[in-house]
Amino acid sequence: MPSTSASSVRWTTTDLELFAGDRANRYEIIDGELFVTRAPHWRHQAVCVNIGAILKLWSDESGLGITAITPGIIFSETDNVIPDVVWVNKQRIERILDEAGHLTGAPELVVEVLSPGEKNKQRDREAKLKLYSVQGVQEYWIVNWQEQTVEVYRREQAVLKLAATLYNQDELTSPLLPGFCCLVKKFF
Repeated sequence: MPSTSASSVRWTTTDLELFAGDRANRYEIIDGELFVTRAPHWRHQAVCVNIGAILKLWSDESGLGITAITPGIIFSETDNVIPDVVWVNKQRIERILDEAGHLTGAPELVVEVLSPGEKNKQRDREAKLKLYSVQGVQEYWIVNWQEQTVEVYRREQAVLKLAATLYNQDELTSPLLPGFCCLVKKFF
């Protein structure tokens, strides 16, 4: 009888219902692989709130989009993630929301705040970068609260590529967000 290895298991969105009562962990699926992480560090969450607040203030002033913290994005049955912060153009939001209020298409901007641990960093820098690139995200920020840096990836020839690594005293601007300008240190 053939044996089944753990690597051959392909998880789906439906499988996540198995963990519905678990509030201590976050469950995400990328290309059928299950990623389980503990609840984020306090500083991680504080940085998410700061980024979300800064983007929301800019969005309210510009009227161009909507910011959300930890929304669910269900790209497919085998790609279901919970990014830390997203920004979506107001013109598109209704087209990419399902009846349950989950995003089903790519936001223009996705922000992931790194959690400690190599596996977490690898997930955000490799698996999620690839997923967001394939799904059509226009810009992806990877924020490291421990080093106080922001890696900015921008879509170039249909792929997200590293455009800049910004440090505490640098200003972050974006072609997606006309007139947006923020010192990186305000995130921390």
